[in-house]
Amino acid sequence: MTESTPPAGWYPDPTQQHEQRYWDGAQWTEHVATAGTQSTAAMAPMAAPVTVSKPERVRRQVEKAGMTPVVSGGGTLFDSPVLVVNQKAKLIELNNEYAIHDQEGKQIGMVRQVGQSSAKKALRMFTNMDQFMTHKLEVLDERGQVCLNLTRPGKVMKSKIQVTNGHFAEIGTIVQQNMVGKIRFGLESGGSTYGTISAENWRAWNFSVTDHTGTEVARITKTFGGLATAMFTAADHYVVHIHRPLEEPLRSLVVAAAVSVDTALKQDDRGLSL
Repeated sequence: MTESTPPAGWYPDPTQQHEQRYWDGAQWTEHVATAGTQSTAAMAPMAAPVTVSKPERVRRQVEKAGMTPVVSGGGTLFDSPVLVVNQKAKLIELNNEYAIHDQEGKQIGMVRQVGQSSAKKALRMFTNMDQFMTHKLEVLDERGQVCLNLTRPGKVMKSKIQVTNGHFAEIGTIVQQNMVGKIRFGLESGGSTYGTISAENWRAWNFSVTDHTGTEVARITKTFGGLATAMFTAADHYVVHIHRPLEEPLRSLVVAAAVSVDTALKQDDRGLSL
């Protein structure tokens, strides 16, 4: 399955200011529609990148994860062999934000949570009902363009993450496979399983990512954010090593899982399920 540019037409507005926005086959236009009424509205500027780490700190994280710096890779979100994902530290986590760096500390993307109402934020503040809510994430590249959309519907037992590209074309799904023992997720697309994510301990802090043959293609390692961060905030930090170039849809599914491992894969505070 390969990513293709969608045909011209009306699609969900990526700025979320209107119900729909017109895509001309190459780019978003100013034409929007809400409740059947059309109007015009310029694309809102993308949010500023979430910057939470200095380059030297990122390089130390790579060293702590036991990864030897890799020479190959083009330095973008989809071809960097190492992704360093750092959450913006907050006393109360109501709207998750992450910066994505390459192994040298250059910011090459970000993750932001979208679509939260005031009522939902209030529930997150005063209850532990996160796992029963739907969560939506946008993954942006170094230019601030949305390249992946992740939706994790509210769950009761097992759950899943729906992955689409920046134009909301379906890529695949990350599906929880078990509830007892070390947590495991399938990377699925078009009715086929392309890979598996397996937690290496019961707390699900480190993950091994394998392809359909069982060969490890990536590894996700949690790194310590510092004593103050650990004691007073909910921030998490991960280093992701992608061992070799991957074909679609496995490439996008691995990146989706890697950059959202905390918010999307561990929204339940107990860290035991998706």
